[in-house]
Amino acid sequence: MADVLTDGQQLVFVGGLHRSGTSLLAELIAGHPQGSGLTGTGAPEDEGQHVQPVYLAARAHGGHGRFARTDAAHLTETSPLASPTNAAALIKSWSPHWDMSKRYLVEKSPPNLLMGRFLQALFPDAHFVFIVRHPVAVTLATRKWRKRMPLPKLLGHWFVAHDIASEDIPFLRKVHLVSYEHLMTEPEATLADVAAFLSMDTPIAPGAINPNRASRYADTWQSLIDQGDRGARACVKRYQDAATRYGYDINDLSHAPRRPLLPDGPG
Repeated sequence: MADVLTDGQQLVFVGGLHRSGTSLLAELIAGHPQGSGLTGTGAPEDEGQHVQPVYLAARAHGGHGRFARTDAAHLTETSPLASPTNAAALIKSWSPHWDMSKRYLVEKSPPNLLMGRFLQALFPDAHFVFIVRHPVAVTLATRKWRKRMPLPKLLGHWFVAHDIASEDIPFLRKVHLVSYEHLMTEPEATLADVAAFLSMDTPIAPGAINPNRASRYADTWQSLIDQGDRGARACVKRYQDAATRYGYDINDLSHAPRRPLLPDGPG
């Protein structure tokens, strides 16, 4: 690992699809007295993917609602980019934006969901915290960037991304899954699990979490269903069984497992 990190410091990579709550989760972890997140980068959401010279950011692979469909967005330990030189280059790019006196250094980028194996090859002791949100809520929230994309195709991206992640997770030594819905409704318990996973000495404060922030998506989806929207009907027909495998119900945005169920990963 690059020399600028001390033996006691831990890298924490937060990942999850856009609009899944990655920013909120990263802010909460970085807000811990022992934590620090990237700040002052001038990049969108202070995401590390935009502040480094090693790999292409999600926007180069199509961005919101698209990037997981590009094979090049899925990086593993077999990538020629997985080298000590590139590990040092990443730390050199990110370290000016962390408080290097802190123990937990948080880097949040949505495509980390597909890059865990690659990042682990560069940083063998890294921790990964992935957040998973109801596929319909993510689809409706992402639609503002993809207004012309049919709902079934946009929803399908969720399953493409999480199918890849579910295959990768068994290769990760230190990974923890967070349910967005339970972060909203049970913040203390959810964050206590994260703190325990990271071996933090004190709890992660939940801050001002608003459990009602996602209700508009449930209302929007119910309205589409009631109106007989063709795209919504196609989503239910095509993806209900797939959603069930992950513990979700396409028709019910309030239903979510306490821990995300990635079919081939830890439940």
